[in-house]
Amino acid sequence: MRDIPIGFIGTGIMGRPMAENLLKADYSLTVHNRTKSKAEPLLSKGALWAESPADTARRSKVLITCVTDTPDVREVLLGERGVIEGARQGLICVDMSTISPAATKQMGKVLKEKGVTLLDAPISGGEVGAVEGKLSIMMGGPKEGFEKVKPIMEVMGRTVTHCGALGAGQMTKLVNQIMVIHTIMSISEGLAFAEKAGLDLQTTLDVTSAGAASSHSLKALGPKIIAGDLAPAFMVDLQQKDLRLVMEYAEQLNQPLPGTALAKQLLAVLQAWGRGRDGTQALIDVIRRLAKEPEQKTGCFT
Repeated sequence: MRDIPIGFIGTGIMGRPMAENLLKADYSLTVHNRTKSKAEPLLSKGALWAESPADTARRSKVLITCVTDTPDVREVLLGERGVIEGARQGLICVDMSTISPAATKQMGKVLKEKGVTLLDAPISGGEVGAVEGKLSIMMGGPKEGFEKVKPIMEVMGRTVTHCGALGAGQMTKLVNQIMVIHTIMSISEGLAFAEKAGLDLQTTLDVTSAGAASSHSLKALGPKIIAGDLAPAFMVDLQQKDLRLVMEYAEQLNQPLPGTALAKQLLAVLQAWGRGRDGTQALIDVIRRLAKEPEQKTGCFT
């Protein structure tokens, strides 16, 4: 058993396989999740249960959080029975959620007053990357803290990069999300076009995956689209949360992002249809519905 006790808070779609990889690497792991049943697979493999974030912090030298949004991270770190109440001086907190860079900096200042170091470390690679330990991890914060936790991060990620000061990891993740949503948009448009043209979609996918159009998203989501599999590797609702942050910072920077704004609006259609928990590959259904059928005289949507 490795001699660094790790705490892990947030055992959802991404967090659970990440935590499993830490167990496989022989780390001592204490876990907490808002819904305990979601942590049961980890408990059955040797993880210990903590009743609160504060309790998790008391047992840990390194504490990892992987939750949904900025308010969730703030509650876990600074709320009642939060990490700050149980943290010992010298604790390193690594937040692997995708949240506001500004809020990350603010929480880092509060934790620093308690002798706790906060690193931001958002991730890319989806559920498959989490399972295979091949995530891209973008980290911000003190370089000394980064070096201490890098071996732990390398259990979960194929690339672990120090991007700059606290908040730089989150800002880099927003760049990633801009690029990813454009890729998903192109996949949806391309396969909708191929489908409408009567091409064999599997053949089309095989050919494009072998050429200049190839991407991680195409290889991961293309087969799902062809199979009609809308199970989320990444949910529409979470993508929209990330794009909301993107557009907020784009406005602050006075940097127009017209393509990203359009993709965000099209994803909002899925949400309006009650499909916010579908995977982002469901964007193809919006593109399909934009096609005006011959018998239709008005309107874009059926």
